[in-house]
Amino acid sequence: MSRSSTVRTSARRGRLRTAAVPVVSTALATALLTACGGGSGGSGDKSVTMWTYPVIFDEAKNKAYWDGLVKEFEKANSGVSVKVETFPWANRDTALATAIASGKGPDVVYLVPDQLPKYAKSIVPADAYMPADATSDYTDFALTSVTVDGKALGTPVLTSANPLICDKRVFEAIGESAYPQTWADLEGLAPKPKEKGYYATSYSGDTQQTLNMTFYPLLWQAGGDVFTEDGKKTAFNEDAGVKALTYLKGLVDGGHTDKDLVTTTPKLEQTPVAKGKVACTWQNVAADVEPFWGKENIVVRPPLKDAESVGYGTVGALSMLKGANEEVAGDWISFVAEAKNAAGLEKESGYFPARKSGGDLYPGDALQKAVGDTLPTMTAGPLHDKSREVMGVLAPEIQAALLGKKSPRDALDAAAKAADAMLAR
Repeated sequence: MSRSSTVRTSARRGRLRTAAVPVVSTALATALLTACGGGSGGSGDKSVTMWTYPVIFDEAKNKAYWDGLVKEFEKANSGVSVKVETFPWANRDTALATAIASGKGPDVVYLVPDQLPKYAKSIVPADAYMPADATSDYTDFALTSVTVDGKALGTPVLTSANPLICDKRVFEAIGESAYPQTWADLEGLAPKPKEKGYYATSYSGDTQQTLNMTFYPLLWQAGGDVFTEDGKKTAFNEDAGVKALTYLKGLVDGGHTDKDLVTTTPKLEQTPVAKGKVACTWQNVAADVEPFWGKENIVVRPPLKDAESVGYGTVGALSMLKGANEEVAGDWISFVAEAKNAAGLEKESGYFPARKSGGDLYPGDALQKAVGDTLPTMTAGPLHDKSREVMGVLAPEIQAALLGKKSPRDALDAAAKAADAMLAR
């Protein structure tokens, strides 16, 4: 895809999938950029402290995974001690920024792509310690998603994909066998589900939802982007953005998605998706809907296409903060990222390898294979230090357009004006 690696490349939130992340305050962010990571200390200190989050939902399995790796690493590296601390997803940016600003940050931290530019000045580039053979082993999606201004700011340990997923039962109920590939296909299909009491798709317009999962895929599919190539201004109010929001508004106005979801986010089990009332969605992954649809009823398709077919995917990475013992922390990161070691993290959480040598973690699982096959069409979203702040400005304007309070053009122009003023500061 023809995208700038600085502002968008080819990483979920509560479970990186569903929760929005609070934005770090301006004062805190300023402190962050001027402070060094606290870490365990200088070259004589052979300890490593790592902060991570519950990528593996099951607390016992999460602990067992990390305890096992720590034990193996310490056994092979005499005199080295590693402490892995698991923190909640909620408020993680605020907690990390505060710790770094006070000189009490960890040596290593789990980050996703849109966090990397914000912490760039506190990160030791992975190029300084990543083995050459590892660099060549990473998939293009994994490596470019952690690369900012030509430097890898993290070592990828997992990848994910959010393709289009469709409910086979709904298609059977409406007498359709062809699944949508393009915007036009979905638009043409939409009246049939409506006639039978179903929705063609789902859209969450709640301003607490990350746009990476909701509006941005449509923006990218229309050929647009969030920022200009140089990252100095926003670009979402250009023709592609207006086209994407107009298309989405047409689905909402036509009753082809649940209008209540434009302003609220109920628990998944309370949504039309979980109740088997939605034909296709790009905002939930197969693992989300499997308990409700049944594995046999999940049909995986590439992301919808207008100008191009592209969806959102995540890359989880380990980044080293300044102040750490670079040799010891680098060895630990490289150890965790080895394909055989990262496999436990990936498989227990339903994700995919970041390395080509990671192979097939789900042999015989047709559903996971279908999801994995869509990875080349994924992007991790904008790699910009203001990406989350821009979401905070844009999301309410998108919602206003969907509620009929503003036209798509006026809503996007208003968001761009506010966001550009913020970028200029």
